[in-house]
Amino acid sequence: MAVVEGTVPAAEFAGRPGIRPGRLKVFLGAAPGVGKTYRMLDEAHRRAARGADVVAGFVDCHGRPHTEARLGGLEVLPPAGYEYPGGRYCELDREALLARRPQVVLIDELAHTNVPGAGRHPKRWQDVEEILAAGIDVVTTLNIQHLDSLSDVVGKITGVPQRETVPDEFVRRAHEIELVDIPPEGLRRRMAHGNIYPPERIDASLANWFRPGNLIALRELALLWLAGRVDEALQKYRTEHGIDGVWETRERVVVALTGGPEGETLIRRAARIAGRSAGGELLAVHVTRSDGLAAGVSHAALASQRALTEDLGGSYHSIVGDEVPTALVDFATAENATQLVLGTSRRGRVDRFLTGRGIGETVVELSEDIDVHMVTHERAGRGRLLPSRRRTLPTSRLVAGPVAALLLPLLLSAVLDRMRGTLNLTSEALLFLVVVVGVACIGGVTSALVAALTAALLLNYWFMPPMGRFTMGDPDSVLALVVFAGVAAIVAAVVDRSLRLSRRAARATAEAETLSSLAGSIVRGDQTIPALLERTKETFGMESVELALEPIAADGGPTSALVVAAGPEAALVLRGRPLPSSDRRVLAAFAAHVGAAVEKARLTEAAAEVEPIKAADKLRTALLRAVSHDLRTPLAGALAAVNSLRSTDVEFSDEDRAELLASAEESLLRLHRLVENLLDLSRLQAGALTLELRPASLEEVLPAALESLELDTVAGPRVDVQSLEAAPAVLVDPPLLERVLANLVGNAVRHSPGDRPVLVTASALAERVEIRVADRGPGIDATDRERVFEPFQRLGDRDNSAGLGLGLALARGLTEAMGGTLAPEDTPGGGLTMVVSLPTAEPIRQYP
Repeated sequence: MAVVEGTVPAAEFAGRPGIRPGRLKVFLGAAPGVGKTYRMLDEAHRRAARGADVVAGFVDCHGRPHTEARLGGLEVLPPAGYEYPGGRYCELDREALLARRPQVVLIDELAHTNVPGAGRHPKRWQDVEEILAAGIDVVTTLNIQHLDSLSDVVGKITGVPQRETVPDEFVRRAHEIELVDIPPEGLRRRMAHGNIYPPERIDASLANWFRPGNLIALRELALLWLAGRVDEALQKYRTEHGIDGVWETRERVVVALTGGPEGETLIRRAARIAGRSAGGELLAVHVTRSDGLAAGVSHAALASQRALTEDLGGSYHSIVGDEVPTALVDFATAENATQLVLGTSRRGRVDRFLTGRGIGETVVELSEDIDVHMVTHERAGRGRLLPSRRRTLPTSRLVAGPVAALLLPLLLSAVLDRMRGTLNLTSEALLFLVVVVGVACIGGVTSALVAALTAALLLNYWFMPPMGRFTMGDPDSVLALVVFAGVAAIVAAVVDRSLRLSRRAARATAEAETLSSLAGSIVRGDQTIPALLERTKETFGMESVELALEPIAADGGPTSALVVAAGPEAALVLRGRPLPSSDRRVLAAFAAHVGAAVEKARLTEAAAEVEPIKAADKLRTALLRAVSHDLRTPLAGALAAVNSLRSTDVEFSDEDRAELLASAEESLLRLHRLVENLLDLSRLQAGALTLELRPASLEEVLPAALESLELDTVAGPRVDVQSLEAAPAVLVDPPLLERVLANLVGNAVRHSPGDRPVLVTASALAERVEIRVADRGPGIDATDRERVFEPFQRLGDRDNSAGLGLGLALARGLTEAMGGTLAPEDTPGGGLTMVVSLPTAEPIRQYP
C-alpha cells in the first residue's frame, strides 16, 4: 500500500469567501475488486471513531456481502432517484448533501457518468469538485483505467475502450492518494471465489480482463503513475523549503550531449548506469548557447541521439546557457540527479594548455553531491569538429594575450641578458619576433602589437648600442628596429585574419548544416509547426517564439519583440536577446521554413475538406451502379406479379392469385429493406441518425431480429442461439441493434452450408458485452477483412442479386454509433465470426 500526501492550493478548490476548501482523498486501484470501497469504509470508521461527522454520500457495494457489512454503522445519505429510459436510477443527492454539510463524505466511483438530467454536472468528479469547494472533505475511489492520460493505454492492453475518465490534473490535486494493491494471483483467486463478480461472469472475466498479463500491466501503470505523484510532492517540498542538495531517492543519470559523434557512446553508457538500479531514470541534455549556433553541433546527430535516448526509455532536454558547466550542474540539481555523464575533452593537449581547463574539469568542481563520470571515446583529444564561432577568440585567450604580450618579452630579455655575447643582434631580434608571433597566436592582433612594441623597446634598451638608453646612434639600427616592428605587426595581422576566416568558415559550415537538417525535416514531414518554433527558440537562444497568423509588419509589434515575416499571412514573433545581423540572415531561412510548414498545413486542411466530397462522389457512383441492377430486380418482380393479376387474358385460380400476391409482397418487402438500408447509411454518413439509448437485454432484441429475416428453416441452415440469458443488459438503441443482428445473421446464413448451423453467443467482458455470430462458410482472406465493411462490396457472395452489399457497412456504422465495435475473426474449424462489442448498461439501482 502506497500513500501520497500533498497540499491542495486554496485557489484550486475555491469556494465561498471564508470557507476552507475541503480535502480530497483518493483510494486508487489497478483493477476492479482490489478492495478500494472496503478500504474507503475502513477509513470512514477510523475517522468516525475520532469524532468526525462522516456520511456515506454514495457507496456502491456491488452486491458483495463483506462490503455491505462494512457499510453498517455509518450514516447513509438516501440517493436521489431519476427516471430514464429503461428504469429508475439512483444518483448522489448533491443538494441534500450540501444541506446536511458533514465534515467528511464518502463518494464511490469518482469516474461515474451521471444519468442525463441528474443535476447540473454530467460527471461525478465535477460534483465532487463542487462539494470540496463547499468545505466538505471527500473520500472517493478510482481505478487506474479511468485516468484520462492512461485510458488509451489501458484500452490497448485489455482490448476494452474506456468511456468514463477523470482528468489527471483533478486527481493530482488530491490531498492524499492511497494505492490499494493486491498481487495479480490474489486478485484472480478472489474473482474465482465469487467475491467480485456473479458466477455467470467469472469465466469470461478471468479469460479476458483479468488475465495475469493484463493485471501485471495495470498494476505497473498504477505504481508508475503514483511514483510520478510522489516525485511531484518531493520536488514541491524541496522547493518550498529551499533544499538545493541532491536527495538520492532514486538513480537519475544525466548525460551531456554536444552534438558530436561521441554522443551515442555516452548515451549507452549512461543507460547502463541507470539500469543498474530499479526505477533508474535517464535524462539527456544539450546546452545551446544564447548567442546562436554552437561550435561542433550537428543537429542531425542530435536528432539521432534524441531518438536513441527515447528508444532506451529516457527523456531528451534542451536548455539555453552561456556557461555550459554551470547550466549542466544547475539542470542536474533541479532534476535531483545523482550522476552526471560527460565525454572527455575533444581538445588536444596544446589547446588545453593554451586555453585552460575545460567543461569537464569545471563540472567536477561545481558538482558537489553529484557523481561525475568522464567517459573516454574515440574523438578524445582529437580536436573539435568545428572551431568556436562565438567571437574571434574565447575570453580566456583574450585575457591571456595582453598578459603574454608584456611578460614573454621581459622573460626573453632576462634569458638573453644571461647569454650576452653568445648571440648577435640579428639572432636576438629573430627570437623576439618568434615571441611576437606566439603572442599573436594566443591573443590576436591587438596583443601582438603590444608585444611588438614591448619587444622593440626592450631590444633598443638592452641590446642596441648605446645600451641602457632609448637612443640609437646607428641609422642601420633604427632601420632594423622599424623593420622588426613592421614585420611583427604584419605577422600578427595575418594570424588574426586567419582566425577570422576560420571563424567565418566554421559559422558557414554550422549554418549550412543547420539549414540542411531543417530542410530535410520539412521535406520528410517529421517537423510540426510547434516543433519548428521550439527549434527556432533553441537555436537562437530566445525566451519565446510564437507564430502570428495575422499580417504584422516585420520588426513591428512590441518594442521587446522581433517580428520576422514567415509568408504573406504569417510572421514569427521572437522575444529575448537582440540578434546580430548575421543571425537574422539565418533566422530569415528558419522563418521561410515555418512559412512553408504553415502553407503545407493549410493545403493539408484543404485536402481534408475535399476528401468527404471525393468519398461522397465515389459512393454516389457506386450507388448508381448498384441501384441500376439491385433495385430493378425486386421492382421488376413486383410489377410482373401485379401485371399478371390485372391481366384479363388469363383466369387465375385462388391458389395462383395467392402465389402472385405473395411474390409481389416478397419483392416489395425486399425493395423496402434495400431502400431502408440506403436511407440509414445516408443518415449515418451525414451524422443525422437519431439514437435513443436505453438498457436492453439480448433476449428481447435477437428474437425480433431473427423473425425479420424470415429464414428458410427447411433448406437453409438453422440458427443456434446460446448463452443469451447470462449476458447483462446493454446500453443500445434496440431497433438499431435489431437491424445490426439481422444483417449479421442474414449474412452468415447466406455463406453457411445448409447442414451447418449459424451460432450466436454472448458473453460479458468487464464493462462490455461481446456478441459473436459465427458461420461455417468459406471465410474471408485477412487482406479483405476491412473491405467487407465498405458499401456495395459483396465479397464471396454466391448470389449477387441478394442485395446492394450494404449489410455489413450498415451494421458497423450502427454499432459504432451506439458506442460499440464490429470486427471479424476466424471461426475455429473454418468460417467467419463477426464480433459485436457493446457497452453494458449501468446497473439499475432501484430507488428505495
